[in-house]
Amino acid sequence: MASSDTSTAGDAEQPAKAAHAGVKQVWREAPTAVKSLLVGTTVNRLGGFVQVFMVLYMTQRGFSAAQAGGALGLYGAGTVLGVLTGGWMSDRIGPRLTIMSTLVTSALLLPTVLYLESYPAILVVIAVGGALSQAYRPASTSMISQLVPAERQVMIFAMVRLAINLGTTAAPLLGAALVQISWDFLFWGESVAILVFAAVAATTLPRRQDPSGSAIDPQGTAEAMTEGQQPARRASYLTVLSDRRYLLFLLAMFASSMIYIQYVSTLPLTVRHLGMSTAVYASLVALNGFLVITCELLVAKVVQRWPARIAVIAGVALTGIGMSLYALPLGLAALVIATLVWSLGEIVGYPTLFFAYPAQAGPPELRGRYLGASNSLYGLGTALGPVLGVMLWNRYEQGLWLGCGAVGLLAVAAAWFGVRPAQGKAEAETGAVEQRSATRGDKERTAVEN
Repeated sequence: MASSDTSTAGDAEQPAKAAHAGVKQVWREAPTAVKSLLVGTTVNRLGGFVQVFMVLYMTQRGFSAAQAGGALGLYGAGTVLGVLTGGWMSDRIGPRLTIMSTLVTSALLLPTVLYLESYPAILVVIAVGGALSQAYRPASTSMISQLVPAERQVMIFAMVRLAINLGTTAAPLLGAALVQISWDFLFWGESVAILVFAAVAATTLPRRQDPSGSAIDPQGTAEAMTEGQQPARRASYLTVLSDRRYLLFLLAMFASSMIYIQYVSTLPLTVRHLGMSTAVYASLVALNGFLVITCELLVAKVVQRWPARIAVIAGVALTGIGMSLYALPLGLAALVIATLVWSLGEIVGYPTLFFAYPAQAGPPELRGRYLGASNSLYGLGTALGPVLGVMLWNRYEQGLWLGCGAVGLLAVAAAWFGVRPAQGKAEAETGAVEQRSATRGDKERTAVEN
C-alpha cells in the first residue's frame, strides 16, 4: 500500500510540474516529431505565395479582375473542403500518411497552373491544390495532440501559431522578391517549400498510433471493443454533428472568426472613413502582428493553467469587445485601443480555441474529424465575414462595429455552453474507468464461479 500511495502522489505531482513549464522547457522536452512539425509549418508558410499573389498573377496573365477574384474565392473554398477531407483521412489512414500524401500531391499539382491556358482548367487545379495544401492541418494538430501531454498543449500550440505567423508575415516579402525575377517562381517556390515539409514529415514522424501507443483500427472505425463494452458507432462526421456541445463550440468558433476577419476587410474602410492614410491601417496590422509574435508564448505560460472553457471565453469576449471599440468617437486613440484589446483576445484564447480544445473534445478515433470540423468552420467564417462585413458597413458604417460586439456576445454564450468543463470531463473519464473495472471484476467472478 505504501508503494502504491507513493506512486500515486508522484503521478499527481507530475502534471502540476508540467502545467507550470516554461517556453524553453516545453520546447526542450517536446518529441522530435513535434519539433519537426513546427519547423515544417514555418517552411510551408514561408512558401505560401500562391494565395497571396493569386489576383495579381491572374491579371498579369490577361484574365479580368472578376476572373482573378473568382480564382481566389475558389482557392478559399478548396481549403475549407481540404481540412474536412484532411480530418477524415487523419482518422482513416493516420496523421503521418495524410500529411505526406496531401503535401506531395499538392506540390506536384500547383505548378501545372503555369502551363494551362483554359480558365476552367486553372480553376479546377487551383481549387484542388488549395484543398490539398491545407488538408495536412487537422492531421498535424492531431499528431501533436497525441504526442504532447494535455497540460502542455496550450504552450505547444502557441508555438504552432508563432510558426504560422512568422511564416505568413515573411511570405509576402519573399514572394515579392521572387516576382521580380519571374512570376513562375511563385508556384515553383511554394512547391519546393511543400516538398521540404513533406520530406521532414517522412523522416521524423512516427507511424500511426493512438495516445496509449497501440495501433488504431486501419478502417477508421470505433468498432474495436474494450473489455465489456459495446461496439461504438462507425466513425464519421455525423458522429461529430451529433455532439450538441461541440456544435455550440463550432458556433462560437464561426462567430468569432467572422468578427476577427473584419480587421482585413472593414477596418481599412473605417480608417479611410476617418480621413486617415493607408499607413495608419498598415501600422495597426503591424501592431497586431508584433504583439502576437512577441507576447503569445509569454501569455501562454499563464493561460496554460486555465481551464479550456475560461481561455476560450476570454479569447472570444476580448475579440468582440475589441472590435466594438472601433465605434468609439476617439479617432486614432480608438483605433489603437481597439486593436490592442482584440489582439489580446487572439493571444489569450486562440491557441486553445483553434487547436488545444478541438484536439481534446472528442474520442481519440474521431480526433481528426473534430479538428477538421473546427478548421472548416474557421475557414467558412473568414470567407463569409468580409462579404457580410462590407455589406453592413456600406449600410450602417460605424454601426457595423457594434454589431461585431453583439456577435461576440453570441460567441461567448455558445462557448460557455459548448466547451465542456474540465471537472465534467474528468468525472466522465473516472466513470468510464470505474465501469471498465466493474466489468472486469464481474468477468473474474464469473470465471471463478464456473
